[in-house]
Amino acid sequence: MTSDFRIPDLEIDEIDKKILSILHENSRTSYTDIGKQLDLSRVAIQARINGMVEQGVIEKFTTVINPAKIGFHVSAFFNVEVEPQYLEQVAEQLASDPAVTSLYHMTGPSKLHMHGIFSNNQEMEKFLTKKLYPLTGVVSVDSQLLINRYKSRMGMKL
Repeated sequence: MTSDFRIPDLEIDEIDKKILSILHENSRTSYTDIGKQLDLSRVAIQARINGMVEQGVIEKFTTVINPAKIGFHVSAFFNVEVEPQYLEQVAEQLASDPAVTSLYHMTGPSKLHMHGIFSNNQEMEKFLTKKLYPLTGVVSVDSQLLINRYKSRMGMKL
């Protein structure tokens, strides 16, 4: 006998929004410290965070790394037009490449928007000529180099 048990959608209240805001600023903030800020117990905070993780509200806890500090000095955005029948195949191949930091299917039948980081221009050129351009189905590639980062989303801020 199979179970039709389903965890109900989590209602996000003002306390959860405050917890998310604190975690967004520093995901290493302890349950105890969050509890002190919100006048709640560590156990209550832990239960709320665990609930948000289980419901997929919090997808993961991560570390934001400054690419330039570890040798990646070229940051570029690419708009890749792909023949529709090859879209999924191209997306899978690009998503598996370590240089690709984000990849989105944009409006239009076959547009991919991608961000990549490279140690230098030669590495980016090698990525383009050896990996991206030869992919079956790629019709055109438009690229822009990042000059200055003023804001980076890094998750949704409430």
